[in-house]
Amino acid sequence: MPKILRIINRLNLGGPTYNAAYLTKYLAPEFETMLVAGVRLGSEESSEFIVQSMGINPVYIPEMHRELSLINDFAAYRKIKSILRDFKPDIVHTHAAKAGTLGRLAAIACKTPVILHTFHGHVFHSYFSPAKTRLFIQIEKYLASRSSAIIAISEMQKDDLCNRFRICKPEKCEVIPLGFDLERFALNREINRKEFRDQFGIGNHETAIGIIGRLTAIKNHKMFVRCFADVKKRTNKNIRAVIIGDGEELQHIMELCTENNLNFSTIQKPQAGAPVVFTSWIRDIECALAGLDIVALTSLNEGTPVSLIEAQAAGKPVVSVAAGGTSNAVNHGETGLVSPVNDSEKFSEHLLRLVEDPALCRKFGDAGELFVQSKFNYSRLVDDIRNLYFRLLKTKR
Repeated sequence: MPKILRIINRLNLGGPTYNAAYLTKYLAPEFETMLVAGVRLGSEESSEFIVQSMGINPVYIPEMHRELSLINDFAAYRKIKSILRDFKPDIVHTHAAKAGTLGRLAAIACKTPVILHTFHGHVFHSYFSPAKTRLFIQIEKYLASRSSAIIAISEMQKDDLCNRFRICKPEKCEVIPLGFDLERFALNREINRKEFRDQFGIGNHETAIGIIGRLTAIKNHKMFVRCFADVKKRTNKNIRAVIIGDGEELQHIMELCTENNLNFSTIQKPQAGAPVVFTSWIRDIECALAGLDIVALTSLNEGTPVSLIEAQAAGKPVVSVAAGGTSNAVNHGETGLVSPVNDSEKFSEHLLRLVEDPALCRKFGDAGELFVQSKFNYSRLVDDIRNLYFRLLKTKR
């Protein structure tokens, strides 16, 4: 059977891990897959439990960090080449930027027949200085020229890659949306809702507005806090903000809460009735989503917004900005409300509209559940990738 070496940046909680895990598990028996992973940041929640629950034992490369380091990156590159020589895969499939660079360079050097890369997001704006960004674009153009195919996870992302940044030609880029096991978000909703709200002191009469993800600048939590403060002043509803995640921006976000006269509660220092609740990471996200009423996203840049897909699977309305693949994951006016990136005024209007209209929330929630179950199921993902692999192998042969 054909062999696949699948390489992922790191096993942190998010869409790339689920994508890599489902493909590693469910492409058998047609393909034999080895999963290779780097190490996550200390502030990130581990997703090792996902691969472990599927019986997958990744090969770890400790030197493959998110940060740039000539010493570590070269060591990781050499280890990947060693794995390639021993495993002799027919396909190398990389996921996300660091794995995509080191993995594809090693695969090119070892003359692997089929080389693919999935962009789960991209770093071509809002991450680095203009000079660094131009360098990364040139590197990605070279790697794409030596790849058999490039996978975008949304039509919007393909447009970015092919037309805006000209990483590759459209005919080389395949659009294959992510896939997830979404059935669990429909189970035990009332029990999970009570458990979550009891744990964090949220009453049944209160509207809980959640935002889920790593607390980092690119996720733009500061906009969320400012908009929440604005809506709180403009509504008579009793609303609470629930910030799920952790990261390097935590202290800055807390300081912004204080500046906006928003008391906050944490795991370490609970404060009953505080308008903002910091929960840190929550592994059983289906429980958290059952406890929320509205789910928000304010990112400056985004691949496919996993938190919004899972929110809709849980029957929740979403309010978001139009970052990256969001427009492919949310139907504006049908499953949620979408505003321009960094447009605080429009985002606040949308959030206020949902807070004031529970019937609209229920309508969006019901429609969102049907939408994501048809578009983002993992079985569709596996079928799409399987067909692409066989097509590329046939071309090489």
